[in-house]
Amino acid sequence: MSVLSYLQKIGRALMVPVATLPAAAILMGIGYAIDPSGWGSENALAAFLIKSGSAIIENMSVLFAIGVAYGMSRDKDGAAALSGFVGFLVVTTLCAPAAVAMIQRIPLEQVPAAFGKINTQFVGILVGIISAEIYNRYSQVELPRALAFFSGRRLVPILVSFVMIVVSFILMYIWPAIYNALVTFGEYIQQMGSVGAGIYAFFNRLLIPVGLHHALNSVFWFNVAGINDIPNFLGGQQSINAGTAIAGITGRYQAGFFPVMMFGLPGAALAIYHCARVENKAKIASLMIAAGFASFFTGITEPLEFSFMFVAPVLYLLHAILTGISVFISAQMHWIAGFGFSAGLVDMLLSVRNPLATQWYMLIPQGVVFFILYYLVFRFTIKRFNLLTPGRELQVVGDEADGYDTDVDTVLLSKGDETQALARRYISAIGGSDNLTGIDACITRLRLNVKDSAQVNESLARNLGAQGVIRLNKESVQIIVGTRAEIIASAMRNVLAAGPVSAARSVSQIAAPETAPLAVAPSAAAARPVVVSLMSPITGDIVTLEQVPDEAFASKAVGEGVAIRPTAPEVLSPANGTLVKVFGTHHAFCLETDTGAEVIVHIGIDTVMLNGQGFTCLVEEGSKVTQGQPILMLDLEYLTAHAQSLISPVVIANMEAFGTISAVATGKVIAGQTRLLDITAK
Repeated sequence: MSVLSYLQKIGRALMVPVATLPAAAILMGIGYAIDPSGWGSENALAAFLIKSGSAIIENMSVLFAIGVAYGMSRDKDGAAALSGFVGFLVVTTLCAPAAVAMIQRIPLEQVPAAFGKINTQFVGILVGIISAEIYNRYSQVELPRALAFFSGRRLVPILVSFVMIVVSFILMYIWPAIYNALVTFGEYIQQMGSVGAGIYAFFNRLLIPVGLHHALNSVFWFNVAGINDIPNFLGGQQSINAGTAIAGITGRYQAGFFPVMMFGLPGAALAIYHCARVENKAKIASLMIAAGFASFFTGITEPLEFSFMFVAPVLYLLHAILTGISVFISAQMHWIAGFGFSAGLVDMLLSVRNPLATQWYMLIPQGVVFFILYYLVFRFTIKRFNLLTPGRELQVVGDEADGYDTDVDTVLLSKGDETQALARRYISAIGGSDNLTGIDACITRLRLNVKDSAQVNESLARNLGAQGVIRLNKESVQIIVGTRAEIIASAMRNVLAAGPVSAARSVSQIAAPETAPLAVAPSAAAARPVVVSLMSPITGDIVTLEQVPDEAFASKAVGEGVAIRPTAPEVLSPANGTLVKVFGTHHAFCLETDTGAEVIVHIGIDTVMLNGQGFTCLVEEGSKVTQGQPILMLDLEYLTAHAQSLISPVVIANMEAFGTISAVATGKVIAGQTRLLDITAK
C-alpha cells in the first residue's frame, strides 16, 4: 500500500472521533461568549458549557487513539479500540513528567518541558496505528491450551502494552529534541517581522496533525521569547501603560488567523461539499455545516481540518500556505485583532473594544477574499487531481457515514426491493447464511468465502442469471454476475444483517429471471454492419482470452474479447461513451459506448488485492469520455513486482445485445491508435 493510500486509510478512520468535535467546539464557544473574561468562573451556565465542551476537546488525543485503532482494524472490532486506549494510557503515563523523573532518576524540576506536552494528537494517532496493526496481525492467534483464555482478541491489549513500553522509551529521548528544535526555530523567525509572522503561521498549521504546534505557540503567544502576544493583547490599556505592548504590533501573530478560520475554512468546506458525489451530499452537508460553523463561530478548526488533512495531504499543505499568507498580510498592513481562545467570531467581537485592536474591520474584507480563494483553490485541486475528500471516495448509503471505510463502493439502488430479493436468492444458492463467511466483489464477480464450496448450487446460480461459477478451493467461490456485482454484494450484506437465510434445495425454490444466454453469432453473420470499433486502450502485446490466468476470463464467462500485456503506463478510453463504473481500487472500469456496448477493461489479475496502489484514476465515474481519452495511469514497475499477472482483459459484457465480435489486431498494439475489436449488429 502506498504512503498516500495509507494516509487516506488513517483519514477515514479519524472521521469517527472528528465527528464529535463540532458539538464540543460550539458548546465552548457559547460558554466563552457568556463569560468572556472569567471562563466560567463568574457564570454557572458558562462554566457548565465550557467544561462540557472541553471534556471532548482536551481529550482529542485519546479519542484519536481509540478511533484510529478501531477504524483501521480489519473487522472494526471493539477489542481494537480497547487496545488503542490501553496503549495510549501506557505511553502517556510513562512519558508524564513525574514518571520520567522517576525512571531517569532526576529531580522533577529538571524534566524537560516537552514532557508536559506529550498528550498530543500525534501520540494518539501513532498509538492508534500501532494498535490496529497489532490487532490485524495477532487477533486470530491461538495460544497453547494452558493459555487459551488469552488467545485471539484478548491477546492484543497485552501485546500492545509491551510494544508501548518500547515506544515510550524511544519517545523519552526523541521527544524533547523535536520539541526544543521547534522552540529554537520559533525564536529565530521572530526577528523577521511580518515575514516571520507568515512563516510562523505556515508551520503552526503544518504541525497541527502531530500536535507540535504548541511548541511554536509558546514562543509567539506566551512569554518564552519575550513576545507574549496573547497575554499582552488581552491586557489592553493596562499592557500599553506597562510598556509591554505596542499598538499595531502586539497581536500580529494572531490577527491573520481570523480571515482563515472565519472565512477561508468555511470556503474550503463549501468546496468539499460541491465536489462530493450527488448521492453523498446530504451526509457531507451535515458534516461540513457543523465543522464550518465551529470554525467560523469559535475558531476551532480541527473538525474541518482533520476531515481532509490525511485523505488529501496536498490540500492541507495549501491550507498551511494560505494561512501563512493571511497572517503576513494582516501583520504587514497592521490590521490587528487578538483572541484569548481562538480566531472565531466570538473573539473578534470581544477584541473590537480592546485599545490594541487596529483597523480590525479590514480583516472582514480580507476574510471575504480568502473565502473565495479557499473555495476556488480547493475545488480546482480536488477536481484536477481527483482527491478523495469526504463524499468522493465512496457512495454513502443509509447510515454508512461512520468513517467512510468499506472494502468496496456501495451503490444506491434504483430497484431496491428487486435487488434485495435477488441477493437473498443468491445467498440461498450458495448454501444459505450458515455456509457464507465473507462477501466481496470485483467489477463483474462476487468473491465469496464459504465454509464448503461443495454446497454451492451452480445450476441455481445460473438460473438467477450468473454466467459462471468458479470454485477456487474449498473455501473460496467466485460467481460471475456482470457489472452489477457490487450492487448485489452490497444487497447480500444488507440481507444478512436482517437475519439468516436458509439454503435452497432445488431449482423450483428460486424463481429464474428472464435472462438471455451469452452468445456470439456464428462467423457467417460477419457480413452484418459493424456498430462499434474499439481502439486498443493499452499499449502492449495481444494475448488470447484462453491464455488469461483467470478461469472467469479464460472461460469467457465475463465476456468476449481479447487481453493485452501492457508495456506502457497509460490506459485510454477504447470508444466514445460513458464511464458507468470505476472500481474503488481503480484496477478496472466499465465503459458503456454510445452504441450500448458494455466494455470492461480489467488491468491485471487479482489486482483488486493491491488496494489501489499502482493505479491513478484520471476521470470521474459517470463522466462522458471520448475515444483515446486517458482514463488510468499505471505504475508498471510496482504492478510488475506485486501483481499476480499484468495480462489485462478487454471484454464485452453484453454480447447478447449484438451479433458478432472479431479481433482485428494481432501482435503488438498501440493505445488509441490500433483498432482492437469490431462488433456487429444483431
